[in-house]
Amino acid sequence: MTTRALTLWWGRDAVGTLSVDVHGEMGFAYLPAWIARTDARAISVSLPLREEPYSRRECLPFFEGILPEESQRVNVAAALGVSERNEFRLLEMLGGEVAGALALWPEGEDPPAVEGPFTPRLLSDNALRVLIDSLPKRPMLAGEEGLRLSLAGAQAKLPVILTPDGIALPAPGQPTTHILKPPITRFEGTTENEAYGMRLAHLIGLQVAEVEIHRAGGAPFLLVRRYDRVTGEDGVIARLHQEDFCQALGFTSARKYASDGGPVFRDLFTLLRRVATRPAIEVLKLFDAAIFNLIIGNADAHGKNYSLLYNGSTELAPLYDLLSTVAYPELSPRLAMKIAKRAALEDIQARDWARFAEETGLTEPFIRRRVKALCGLVLEQVGKVALGFDLEAGEREAMSGVEGLVSGRAESLLGRV
Repeated sequence: MTTRALTLWWGRDAVGTLSVDVHGEMGFAYLPAWIARTDARAISVSLPLREEPYSRRECLPFFEGILPEESQRVNVAAALGVSERNEFRLLEMLGGEVAGALALWPEGEDPPAVEGPFTPRLLSDNALRVLIDSLPKRPMLAGEEGLRLSLAGAQAKLPVILTPDGIALPAPGQPTTHILKPPITRFEGTTENEAYGMRLAHLIGLQVAEVEIHRAGGAPFLLVRRYDRVTGEDGVIARLHQEDFCQALGFTSARKYASDGGPVFRDLFTLLRRVATRPAIEVLKLFDAAIFNLIIGNADAHGKNYSLLYNGSTELAPLYDLLSTVAYPELSPRLAMKIAKRAALEDIQARDWARFAEETGLTEPFIRRRVKALCGLVLEQVGKVALGFDLEAGEREAMSGVEGLVSGRAESLLGRV
C-alpha cells in the first residue's frame, strides 16, 4: 500500500509516480496516459516503458543517481534531518531541479512553467563567498526555503543562474544555467587544475562543458555551463534530458567504481553502440575521452563521470569533471576503469593495445594511430591553456604545475604505443 508519492514530470508532462509503501519500499511506475502517447519516451535506458511497476531494486540506480554522493549525501541528509539511506525523502526535498529534464513534485502539485515569470535571488560578492564557504557542510543549500536542488557527485557544487548582473540562486522550479564548484578544501589548486583539464580538452577538439574561473572575496571558484540546459532566443531556459552511464546500466553510486563491481569500458562501449543515434561517431568520442583522461591523469573517471545526452538524438554528453587527480599523492593513482586491464599509465605496454581494441570493439591499428594523434594534439596545446584565463600569480603557478604533469604523461604515453 502506497503511503507517499511524488509525480515525475518531464517538462509539462507527468510521466510517472515515485512512491514509498508502509514498509519504506520505494517503487516507480509510468503513468498509463504517458505510456499510451505515441511520443512517450523512457526516462532511462535501465527503465524502459512498461505497465508493470518497477521495484526498489530496479529503479534505485536511476533515482538514487540523482542525489549527491558519499560525504555530500551524509551532510545534506544531516542538514535536512533525515537518514542518508532514505532516498525517497531526499528526493522529495531536493528533486525540483536535478540533472536532466526531469523534476519530482508532490502528488497533486504542478511544477511552475519554465517560462516563469521567475525572480532569482542575486548574490552579492560577500553573500557568494559566504555561500561557497558553507557548501561543504550544507550541500545544495539543503533546507533553505524555496530551494530543491540536487546534483550527483562526491564534491561540493551548486546549480545557479548566471544573469547579466551576476550569479543568482533560482526561484522555486526555475531551471538553472550553470554549476558552481568551489575548490576542494583538502587539496591545493583544484579550481585551476580542473579548469586546465576542461579547457585543454576543448583546445584539442573534444566536446566539453564550458568553464570559467570566477572569484568571490578574492577566492577562485569554477563556473561550468550546464550542457543539459539551453537558453532560447526568448530567454526561456529549457531542460534537456541526460543520464550518466551508471544510471543507464543500472549501477548505484556505491558501485560506480569498477573495483566495486561497477561498469568497465567494455560496458560503456557496448551500451553506446546499442543506444546512440550515430554509434560510429559516439564510440570514437568515448575512446578519445578515455585516452584524454589517461593523459591528464584523471584516475577518477568512473561510470558516473560519463553521460548520455538526449537532445533529439542520443549521444555522448560533453565531458565534465576533468581533474588531474594524480597531481595529489594522497589520492590513488589507479584508474577507476582499467585500460586493457592496466590500472596506471606506467603499467601500459605496447602489446596492451590489442586487448583494448577487443574491449572497445575498435581495431588495433586505429587505436595506435589515434593515441599518437591525441598525444600530439595535447603536446601542441599544453602550453596555450593558461593564456585563455585571467589568472593571478598563485593561480598561474598552480596551472603551470598541471601543465608540466600533463606534458610528461603525454610524452610517456607516446612511448608506449
